[in-house]
Amino acid sequence: MTDQHRDGERVGGVLLHPTSLPGPFGIGDLGRSASRWVGWLARSGCHLWQVLPLGPTGYGDSPYQSFSAFAGNPLLISPEGLAADGLLDPSDLDAYPGFAGGRVDYGQVIPAKTSLLSLAAGRFEDRAGSTLKAGLERFEREEADWLADYALFMALKAEHDGRPWTTWDEPLARRRPAALAQAADHLAERLRIHKVIQFLFFRQWASLKEEAKEAGVSIVGDLPIFVAHDSADVWSLPSQFELDQAGEPAVVAGVPPDYFSATGQRWGNPPYRWDRMAEDGYRWWIGRIRSTLKLVDLIRLDHFRGFQAHWEIPAEETTAVNGRWAAGPGRPFFEAAGAALGRLPFIAEDLGIITPEVEELRDGLGLPGMKVLQFAFDGDPNQAYLPHNFPVNCVVYTGTHDNDTTLGWFRTLPESTRAFCRSYLDLREDSSAAWRMIRAAWASVARMAVAPMQDLLSLDSESRMNTPGGMQGNWSWRLSESQLSDQLADDLREVNFVYGRLPQGE
Repeated sequence: MTDQHRDGERVGGVLLHPTSLPGPFGIGDLGRSASRWVGWLARSGCHLWQVLPLGPTGYGDSPYQSFSAFAGNPLLISPEGLAADGLLDPSDLDAYPGFAGGRVDYGQVIPAKTSLLSLAAGRFEDRAGSTLKAGLERFEREEADWLADYALFMALKAEHDGRPWTTWDEPLARRRPAALAQAADHLAERLRIHKVIQFLFFRQWASLKEEAKEAGVSIVGDLPIFVAHDSADVWSLPSQFELDQAGEPAVVAGVPPDYFSATGQRWGNPPYRWDRMAEDGYRWWIGRIRSTLKLVDLIRLDHFRGFQAHWEIPAEETTAVNGRWAAGPGRPFFEAAGAALGRLPFIAEDLGIITPEVEELRDGLGLPGMKVLQFAFDGDPNQAYLPHNFPVNCVVYTGTHDNDTTLGWFRTLPESTRAFCRSYLDLREDSSAAWRMIRAAWASVARMAVAPMQDLLSLDSESRMNTPGGMQGNWSWRLSESQLSDQLADDLREVNFVYGRLPQGE
C-alpha cells in the first residue's frame, strides 16, 4: 500500500482517467474538475484513484502508445490554471472553441489546445514570476536525463510533419552529434516551448497529487511494460531495443490469441534488449520507475508476465498468431530496482496466459495480482476469479479499461452464463448487475477493490473506454458534471462502510 494506508488495510477505489473528467475545454484536465473529483472520492470513502498512463499520446490517442515514457500529457494541462499563473488572459479562454460536454474529439481538441499551450509557453519569459522561473530551472536540472531528448524529438517530429523518426534524414535519425547540435540551435525556441509545457504539466500534477494526499487519496498509476517505437525513448537509445539496421523493429511485442482477440494482439512495440539493459544495472528502467513514482503512489505494472517471458512476433506478421515466447529479465531486474529505489509499490497486472513461472515470480516478490470479475463466470465454482477463491494479497476489479462496462458485458452473455451470474450475485434485476458486481468485489477478501466509474454509473457498452484491436472511438468517454453526484458518493460510502473499506478513523 502507501504511507497513507497501512499494509493489510482494506480500501476501495475508482478507475477514471483524467481525460474523462468534465470541463469546458473538450477534454478532462488537472483544474477545478480534478479537484472536485478528488473531493468526491474522499466523500465516497474510496481512497484509491486509478489512472491510465499519463504520457503524451501518439497514433490512435492511446495512453499505451506514448511519445515518451517520462513526459506528461500536455492535453491534461488546465488552461484556467495557466490563466491563474498569468500566462493566459481571460480573452484567450473566451476565444477557445466551444466543445460539447460529451466524448473527447481528439481531432479538434489537439490543435486547439496545442495552440493555447504554445501561446502560454511563449509568454513564459515575459510573464512568469521569479517563483515560476526558479521552478522551471529546477525542473530542467532534475529531469535532465530525458527532457532535452524529448523536446528535440518533438520539435523534429513537427519539422517532419509528424513522420516517424526512421524516415528523417539519416544524420538526425542516427543522432549524429553535429546534426543534433545544428537542429537544437535551429529549433531553440520550439525546444524551450516543449520544456516549459512539460514543467507546467508536472507543476499542475504535483499540486493535484498534494490535494489527493491531503484528502487521503492514493493515486494508482499505470506503467506500460513496452514503449512506442516512434518515441523519444527508442530514438535516443536504439541500442536498448530489438531494431534492425534501418532502425525498424526486427520483432514486435504482443500477446497470442486470448479472451480479448482470436488472433491475439499485435501491439507493434519493439521488445527490449534485456541483455544490454542488464549491463548498466537497468539504469533506464530504474529512472523510469523513479519518474513514475513522482506522479503516483502505487504502480500497476502492465503486462507483468512480460518480465518473465513476452510474446515476440516477426515484424512482417500482420497478426499475433505466429510468435514465440522470449525470456524477460526475471527476478534480477526487480532486485536491481529494489536496491536502487527501496520498496517497490507494484500491482502485478497478471492477466492473460499466466504460467507457474509467472506466478512464482509474482509471489516471490510479494506483489498483489489482479482479479477481474468479468472473467469469473464460466460456470466453474473453482474459477480463480470468483471472489470466494481469492487470496488476500490481490486487487479485484469489476472490469478494466479494456473490458466492456459490466452492464454491457452482462447483457451480451450467453443465457447459461447469465444464469450462473444471477445465482452467484443473487441478482434479482438485470439492470442492477454492475452494483451487484461492485458489492461482490468489495465484500471479497481482496485488500484493494476497484471499479471503473462507468460501472458505478451502471452505463452500457456505449461508454466503454477501449475495445482492444479497435481503432475508432477509444479513449474518448467523458463524465458529465451531473453524474458526479453527492448521492452516488453517499451510496458508495455505504458500501465501503459495510464491507470494512473505510480507513480507520473515518
